[in-house]
Amino acid sequence: MMPLVPFEPFRNVDRWRKEFDRFFNEGLPSMFGFQQEFAGPRVDVFETDTEVVCQCEIPGLEKKEDVDIHVENNALVIQGNINKFNEVKDEQVYRRERYTGRFYRTVPLPADVEAEGTTASYRNGILEVRMPKSKQQTRRRIDVQFH
Repeated sequence: MMPLVPFEPFRNVDRWRKEFDRFFNEGLPSMFGFQQEFAGPRVDVFETDTEVVCQCEIPGLEKKEDVDIHVENNALVIQGNINKFNEVKDEQVYRRERYTGRFYRTVPLPADVEAEGTTASYRNGILEVRMPKSKQQTRRRIDVQFH
């Protein structure tokens, strides 16, 4: 007896796309010695009643001058540079996965925020940016009248 398998003509397309992305983002630049700009840190964005919080994974920052943060056009822009001066200078490097170099990321925000009062802290490779919501964004419940 033969099991029934649903017909999925594009089942392998996602796997092929991931392999192509990996080749063009990792394999091809390293074959020709290019240092590609890092796509950007991974982020989590959430909001509370009073603020929008963005937590960014950026391991390797050593000083505050290595990162620049600003808010513009309802988006958080994070850019900087990761320097690894203690890298192995051996000619027989078998694998290099830790990123060094420039990074840039623009994160759309779910609400209008005030640049004034925004704070940032960095601990254990996580940059946390807390942005107070704009006073104009106060939420008000509107009662529905049923007739």
